[in-house]
Amino acid sequence: MIESWGRAIALFPHFAEVLLLAAITTVEITVGGFVIAVILGLAFGILKTSPHRTRRAIATVYVEVFRSVPVLTQLFIIYFGLGEIGVRLDPLSAAIIGFGINGGAYLTEVFRSGIEAIHAGQMEASFAIGMTRPQTMRYIIVPQAVRIVLPPIGNYVIGLLKETSIASAVAAPELMYQAGTLIRQTFLSSQIYLMVAVIYLCMSLPLSRLTRHLESRMGKGKAAGGATR
Repeated sequence: MIESWGRAIALFPHFAEVLLLAAITTVEITVGGFVIAVILGLAFGILKTSPHRTRRAIATVYVEVFRSVPVLTQLFIIYFGLGEIGVRLDPLSAAIIGFGINGGAYLTEVFRSGIEAIHAGQMEASFAIGMTRPQTMRYIIVPQAVRIVLPPIGNYVIGLLKETSIASAVAAPELMYQAGTLIRQTFLSSQIYLMVAVIYLCMSLPLSRLTRHLESRMGKGKAAGGATR
């Protein structure tokens, strides 16, 4: 054991370089997947609150399908399945798209709940002054809903950051994939996984603190609003 830790210390600069570069890729997958998830979640969240049954049905099908199928299966379909029909994506793009589509299904429900939390009277008042439904959603409802859903979105980002480790299954060069490569080269699994855990911790803690800060601010805002009314 002493010998293995001695080797790990000697190779630490190399490990750190490889894993930190891989951590950047992990962040890229997280950010890319998050952006796609927010766009899809907001779009389908609006559809799910639409008065039109067909639009609600489309949103419901999207949510049920992509929430019911494991994200790993979706990544395999996007990376391997699409390749068989001529649509070839590199591992990084496949991972971003896969996590984005899967996350959009979850954020659809988050945005739906945020939109439905806005008092219906605001929608009626906007119609009374001649605004259309799209205008009302854009200028009145959605901005308020976004403030409400910020804390759960923060929790989603933290979960997504950790879930990106699944992307190693499609050879995306993120943190766990590169850790596996180093382990196969050196057989220093305990030391390398410990470094990986520290890196994930350093990335997750700031997001956790930001999420708690947002939850605190939202709570104060609601309390102040209640006192004003």
